[in-house]
Amino acid sequence: MMPFIVLIVVTAASRLLGFSGVAYLDGWSASLAVGLAAMFLLTASAHFQQPRRDGLISIVPPQVPRPALLVTVTGVLELLGAVGLLIPPTMIPGIRVAAAICLGALLLVMFPANVRAATARRHPAAPTTPLGLRSALQVAFLAGTVVVAVAA
Repeated sequence: MMPFIVLIVVTAASRLLGFSGVAYLDGWSASLAVGLAAMFLLTASAHFQQPRRDGLISIVPPQVPRPALLVTVTGVLELLGAVGLLIPPTMIPGIRVAAAICLGALLLVMFPANVRAATARRHPAAPTTPLGLRSALQVAFLAGTVVVAVAA
């Protein structure tokens, strides 16, 4: 739930800054990109900090080889995507769109681990959000990446 709260609060704060004259945040899409970046920075941090890292490793579906490596790679991808969302479109055209699309794809690819986390508790530090709420949050995060990709 904390990632969703970060997304909402940072997006709203960014939009307020945009209203107050910060040109970089002049628009909902840019503010949403900043909110998503903050959210992905938060979620990426769990991939590297104990005990949360072990909890994430425990929810990787068993047929996936090298779950620890996968958790590291997905954490790095979340960090790179977050940085990509923050790069102004005028600096590197298309980077924000590419970052949003890649993060959306990453959300889809990681969804089976989220289902496993909600349905089979594997580790005390594994995420515990019920499947219905977890699914709704994933849809909201995915919708955010789509809005940023389309509106950027």
